[in-house]
Amino acid sequence: MDSAPDRRRPVAAGFRHDAFVYTDEEDFVRQTAAYVHDGLNAGETVVAVLPEDRNSLLRTALDDVADQVIWLDMTQVGRNPARIIPLWRRLLDQAPDIPLRGLGEPAYPGRSGAELDESALHEHLLGVAFAGYAGRFQLRCPYAAELGVDPAALHAPHPEQGADARFRRPLSAVPAGAEQQKFGLNDLSAVRRRLNAAAGSLGLSADRFDDLELALHEICTNSVRFGGGQGTLSWWTADDQLICDVADDGRIDNLLIGRVLPPVDGLGGRGVWLANQLCDLVQVRSGADGTQVRLHTSAR
Repeated sequence: MDSAPDRRRPVAAGFRHDAFVYTDEEDFVRQTAAYVHDGLNAGETVVAVLPEDRNSLLRTALDDVADQVIWLDMTQVGRNPARIIPLWRRLLDQAPDIPLRGLGEPAYPGRSGAELDESALHEHLLGVAFAGYAGRFQLRCPYAAELGVDPAALHAPHPEQGADARFRRPLSAVPAGAEQQKFGLNDLSAVRRRLNAAAGSLGLSADRFDDLELALHEICTNSVRFGGGQGTLSWWTADDQLICDVADDGRIDNLLIGRVLPPVDGLGGRGVWLANQLCDLVQVRSGADGTQVRLHTSAR
């Protein structure tokens, strides 16, 4: 896979979003340091949202100008990829008159398969979320060669089409051994009791279970309100996580649901936003066969 920067492809006229593949630490620094220097020389706000080991490499290479860059650890602020778009929006809002130049690595080695899948959806959604930010925001996304990802496949000329196609694609099937319960408005308390037992067997702390319980209540309530009055909850454990999948017959048209805080008087959307703040990972897919929301909560 060619790691040269001429692989970059803008995905929207108003938002410069490009990517590159790096083969090793030296290659990573070579392709990022000049980009940061250019932004600082232009008087832009420069923000690096990278795993801490990559932040450290780049800080060392930048030497005496490193303190002019805002450094954030992607493994913390972007552990759930759905929190990354709101982060960039907050940074833009803090200095609306100064162009923002970002480095962001949402797909990094060590991510689970589900997290990498969500990182890919996130990359598609960037062009939708920032299409109106002409001249204000440019973002470069590094990819480790070991991931085997072709960034060009994520940076389509028409980002909304690519994002829509991925958002409509169903999640992986619920495992055959998963616990399952259909629910309506009067069944949410029984659902909570059954999940409490699963959380206890995994060693989930009381605080973590409280977060999951609140997130799940919001998602199940959405199924009752917008998904035909009922839904199906499935849950199982894998890799020290309790995973809850809520499926219903509704359809979601807002591709950015859960990534943009809805207005106070808006109808729906706040439950998915809340779930994204409370869970380690939230996956939402919605198409002709209905909607799936999958919540991942780690015992760690």
